[in-house]
Amino acid sequence: MRIRMDIAYDGTGFHGWAKQPGLRTVQGELEKALNTLLIHRRENQMGAFEKLHVTVAGRTDTGVHAAHQVTHFDVDENLLQHCVGYLNLDGISALEHRLRHILPSDIAILSLSQAPEGFDARFSALERTYIYRIFDGNCKADPRLRNCVLTVRGSLNVEAMDNAVQLIIGLHDFGSFATANPGGTTIRKVKSAHWIRTIPENDEFRASTSTKEVARTKSNILSLPGMIMFTIVADAFAHNMVRSLTNACVSIGLGKRTKEWFGRKINTPLREGSTGPIEPCGLTLEHVQYPPDDELAIRAAAIKAKRSLDD
Repeated sequence: MRIRMDIAYDGTGFHGWAKQPGLRTVQGELEKALNTLLIHRRENQMGAFEKLHVTVAGRTDTGVHAAHQVTHFDVDENLLQHCVGYLNLDGISALEHRLRHILPSDIAILSLSQAPEGFDARFSALERTYIYRIFDGNCKADPRLRNCVLTVRGSLNVEAMDNAVQLIIGLHDFGSFATANPGGTTIRKVKSAHWIRTIPENDEFRASTSTKEVARTKSNILSLPGMIMFTIVADAFAHNMVRSLTNACVSIGLGKRTKEWFGRKINTPLREGSTGPIEPCGLTLEHVQYPPDDELAIRAAAIKAKRSLDD
């Protein structure tokens, strides 16, 4: 049985998503908890066993957060029933109940469910939404949010940043701002991208630029008055892509770089030292979008093909 597991986490205390020897990671904590609850029982009753592996929609870097991350893992249905014990619950609900009790406090289970046929947390996804949050000199920074909002010295020109970032919408090679996985590519399709500064208005928030809302995100918990927010939606992201784009835009906002420079970096995908990533603390994965159930397998097959700029 394939199980979909939706989670949230504070990335401050993790060395990213991916499991690494000797380091605390989100994947490592999840797999440790699952194997404690499931595989340990199987080992006692059946001898030989294979540990569970968790697949994720998007790997986050060290210090990056997730308001809504999506994962999946495969488990024998009979093994799942061993989690029930004295609980008056079905196997999936029992596993969710027990996970909530043994996972560390910086990981939260949002939901557990049986995945529909063809579902793959990584390859079935249509798009991911990230938001980077910043306090600058034009707003009052809240020190309680220092782990999820970056404080920048000086005042940022949000309009200039938003004008520049419109250049990334569409299919581009982001080789100036990202590194490819082995055998992969830095070509990605950005569906929307914008910068705003939020302003309170009748208990809601409006933008100080032409963009009227933070699009495609389901969470506005961290939309405080005066905060600057970069929202970007793409079918997928290459390593360090969002943080490097953010850093470039902040340089523009501070008057250190220009829109023309940014355009040249998009048109010439080459890493040469001026487009490194910004600090991870302000970045959060907000949402992962999937197609209807009957299109999941088709989407997964299509996205596995290596893309080019001719796609």
